[in-house]
Amino acid sequence: AAAAAANGVRGVTSVFWRIRNKNGIKGNSNVNINLSRKYCANTINNNTYVRNKNRFQVGFSSLSHDHPDHTRQYTHRQFSVSNYEFPMRDEAPVVTRALASSDKTATMIETTGSTVTASTTSNKNMKKRYLSDPSIASITNDPFDDNTQSLNLKDRESILKVQKNTLSTSLSPSSSHPITPNPPSFIPPNLPRESMIEPQTLLSTLPNGIRVASQETYGQVCTIGLLSECGSRLETNETCGINHMMELLAFSGTSGGKSGTLSAADFQTTMENLGGVSFASSSREQFLYCADVLRPNSEKAMTLLADAVLHPILDENTINDAKQVIEYQWMDIMPEIRVGEGLQMAGYGKLDGIEQQLGRPHFCPLEALPNLTVESIQNFRKSYLLNPQSMVIAGAGIEHNELVELAQSTFGHITPSKMNSAKASKILPSTYTGGDYRLSTPTIDGFVRVALAFPIDGWHSQDLVPACVLQTLLGGGSSFSAGGPGKGMYSRLYRQVLNRYYWAESAEAFTSFHNEAGLLGISGSTTPDKTNDLTQVLAEHFMKLVVEDVTDEELSRARNMLKCNVLTQLESRLVLFEDLGRQILTYGKRETSQDMCAKIEAVTKEDIRNVAKKAVLHNPPTLSSVGATIDNVPHHEEVKRWFTRM
Repeated sequence: AAAAAANGVRGVTSVFWRIRNKNGIKGNSNVNINLSRKYCANTINNNTYVRNKNRFQVGFSSLSHDHPDHTRQYTHRQFSVSNYEFPMRDEAPVVTRALASSDKTATMIETTGSTVTASTTSNKNMKKRYLSDPSIASITNDPFDDNTQSLNLKDRESILKVQKNTLSTSLSPSSSHPITPNPPSFIPPNLPRESMIEPQTLLSTLPNGIRVASQETYGQVCTIGLLSECGSRLETNETCGINHMMELLAFSGTSGGKSGTLSAADFQTTMENLGGVSFASSSREQFLYCADVLRPNSEKAMTLLADAVLHPILDENTINDAKQVIEYQWMDIMPEIRVGEGLQMAGYGKLDGIEQQLGRPHFCPLEALPNLTVESIQNFRKSYLLNPQSMVIAGAGIEHNELVELAQSTFGHITPSKMNSAKASKILPSTYTGGDYRLSTPTIDGFVRVALAFPIDGWHSQDLVPACVLQTLLGGGSSFSAGGPGKGMYSRLYRQVLNRYYWAESAEAFTSFHNEAGLLGISGSTTPDKTNDLTQVLAEHFMKLVVEDVTDEELSRARNMLKCNVLTQLESRLVLFEDLGRQILTYGKRETSQDMCAKIEAVTKEDIRNVAKKAVLHNPPTLSSVGATIDNVPHHEEVKRWFTRM
């Protein structure tokens, strides 16, 4: 509003204020802002005080532009507020204080010299005094100062003097590090350029079977952590939601080990004192712990991380707290997450009445919370998380031999248990079925989310890279975007959906991969009355991929964007760490950036079309919709008939 006023924009805009004055009184009111260069006055509770030119006018009663025909009346709710005026950048802070008055017109304090008098805000000759004026302290009826009745000016000055002598505001030399021309002694020196070699991924295996992978970055910060083949696909009806719970309990504290007993707060404080932060994430197939820490503190951070993994605090109080967090998460979960979960559960639905592993919910359902106990979590951790044959210790920005020594000292004593040996028999391949997931629930923006997907092969397929190129080619995003060249604005879904249909709020391609299978789909959002049109548009773009080749320009742009995205992401130390661990777990090795870029560049138009044909022509679709009103979303059988006509 201020910027618009400075530019001479005129108009009336309704905004909503929630005001709390210093007495704690709250009030809500519709406030109308009149922007004008000629004048500006702030009106609060019908008490107007005039400001200078080129400001904005806020009013609860009659407001008008320069022209009298624009005058309108507005109602408001009465509440008490402080008439403090926030100064502009070229003004010193000023304060006006309101005294209690039976009259509806607010009474203002006017100070002249050492005399304090009262006047109404209608007094145009009211004078304002700066905060440093000692006469303000003599006001005896200040409703915003609880100590006014008991402290005079002399007492306040005495207290202030004592505070200045006892409360130090300067940094203590013993706890701070002054800026000097030379780096502190505890920071290792940078390596000379001639001693650096091209970073390579190095892989070792500990005697107990744990693999250790690292890559140097020659930085002062490193990322170290643990990844394990432990995911929600291994859960049963009795243990449903346990991975979600374990993620919340990841850094709840330590109950033993070299770190001793630490609460969650003590753990975080210790990690912060090392100059680090900790993360944990779970998926359907893998679980990740990591710490991003200053390189000289990597040994202490690894010890702390190992104790959090091997000796966590698991008691009834901690688990009950995590259950409450899950309940709050479901109250605030994003509709896009619901749509994705629905696609997974519908696409890999029950087969012969048996629930498939990839069709299980990843986020803990509320009805499963009573089944999660201390005993069930401990048994699941022993069976799947702490299996040396399925664990990888990864590090980015750390010397390989150092990481191997740290891994051996912290995780080298773990041995396979009888529970671990039965794990392989519990990983069962899932078969794509297709299906329909429909959830009627209000969304914060009122839009309905719709997603359409088809099956593709998993991580070990030859179609992996062509599918990723196809996803980049389709691209997409939201109708409100700060995009531009290189950010997807020239992708197919932006050009042919978001720029063509005014009612399309978003449209974006996505992929999800697992060991044996995956999904390729397009999701979008729109108003409830346009959901049928949106579903048809999504289906048409799948059909278009089947019946005609993509253009050379689209393919070239998609390949370049994908290579750019891959290389840019790998510049992040955290992404590099995660890529190291996940590739070692999935393939047993890590491909170089050169190999990945070569595979991307080798994708042809025929590869793209073959992926689309294989996915669309031989499989039923999977449909997922979430919103308050989903009656207009076509049902699965109808969408299925659209594709059988091809």
